[in-house]
Amino acid sequence: MINDIPTTRRMTGDEKRLSTMFKALGNPVRFQIMQILAEKQMCITGEIVDFTLLAQSTVSQHLKVLREAGLISGEVEGPATCYCLDVDNIHWLKTQVERWLPQCCPRPETAAAPEDPACCD
Repeated sequence: MINDIPTTRRMTGDEKRLSTMFKALGNPVRFQIMQILAEKQMCITGEIVDFTLLAQSTVSQHLKVLREAGLISGEVEGPATCYCLDVDNIHWLKTQVERWLPQCCPRPETAAAPEDPACCD
């Protein structure tokens, strides 16, 4: 788990949240499920199963990980669950990614010459 990894400093709540989201997105199936939900805006579990060609139980496990990471939400509609992206959390994720590692990799139009040009070329 994220909390069990020894580091030189403790992660903030936002860093833990971001790390959990990255971990969920690090699986290719979950990454594709996110793309499917972004394209279709919402899906029933069975539709996602059809896209992935995986067993329904396997897809349900992937959906659980995405839901627990805050990336999607699901609403029970009769015998099925309808999933969609959690828009507020996706906006939060995009903002955090843009802010992540602020001292690294400035945009070309604002970049200053590197102090050590031989480093990492």
